[in-house]
Amino acid sequence: MGGAQMPTAQESAMALDPQCRAVIDLVLASGRPAYHTLPPKDARQLFRDTRPASTPTPPEIGAVNNLVAEGPHGAIPLRLYRPVGAAADAALPALVFFHGGGWVIGDIETHDVLCRQLTAEAGIEVVSVDYRLAPEYKFPAAVDDAWAATTWVVANAGKLGIDPARIAVGGDSAGGNLAAVVALFARDAGGPAIGLQVLLYPVTDVSTETASYRECGDGYLLTLESMRWFFDHYLKSPADAGDWRVSPLRAASHAGLPPALIVTAGFDPLRDEGEAYARALRTAGVRVDSICYGGMIHGFVPMGRLIQTGNRAVSHIAASLRDALR
Repeated sequence: MGGAQMPTAQESAMALDPQCRAVIDLVLASGRPAYHTLPPKDARQLFRDTRPASTPTPPEIGAVNNLVAEGPHGAIPLRLYRPVGAAADAALPALVFFHGGGWVIGDIETHDVLCRQLTAEAGIEVVSVDYRLAPEYKFPAAVDDAWAATTWVVANAGKLGIDPARIAVGGDSAGGNLAAVVALFARDAGGPAIGLQVLLYPVTDVSTETASYRECGDGYLLTLESMRWFFDHYLKSPADAGDWRVSPLRAASHAGLPPALIVTAGFDPLRDEGEAYARALRTAGVRVDSICYGGMIHGFVPMGRLIQTGNRAVSHIAASLRDALR
């Protein structure tokens, strides 16, 4: 890995944000290995170790509690965040949140600050789900945990200080994938009622055959090679790629799904599949608010210490949650 790079023609045409370019240059200069060159255990530790450098100072919130839900594969750790000033007996709206990391890396800790930001700005409870990771637990273990955690939260809403009629699901990248799948499960199961699905640069189709993979698959931190590494660890076989629980864009129908907020980034290999999912939902009659932050890279939302637009996106997400769950 070398030092700073000159902007590409695409960057000049699309205007990569200078703060994103600075982050890319910082990573290149550090000599940090790419995740796909490491064993999963080492990649997870690298993600944990480097995350604090980019996350903003966490805001004050009222309370944090670590809990455990039960699922088909055993215990699922959760972390519940409650905002400042919430009355002890108040039943608040809630976001069930699934962290990103390609189903292989990431955990409750790597996304702790983002969950605190959303709790503070939206004034809702956030329940972060520490679902099982691949390759130790391959597909569909993460899906099973995500669905079990969501239904557990709704079933135990009274104990958790949550209003079960005001629930959202959301996540970033692989977590956005899981949130989209949970919304499909909830529709097909006749509940729980989901008020909003928050999909931040989500994986919606693992084929990698989009223009954004060709344009942004190298040089912008998340690479095509890394995504293939994630897929290889997550899927039991290539045939799983066609399963709608892996590629929700391939679901037989998107009708009857909850409203969606879909956030994409201009220099993200996942950009086009996020935008394709927004189109599929709209075509099916679903209300969609989609925004592409054109100068951004994959994973920018929690990086508010280094990328100011990440904080702006958090505020947009929080406002959307307030509106949808009021």
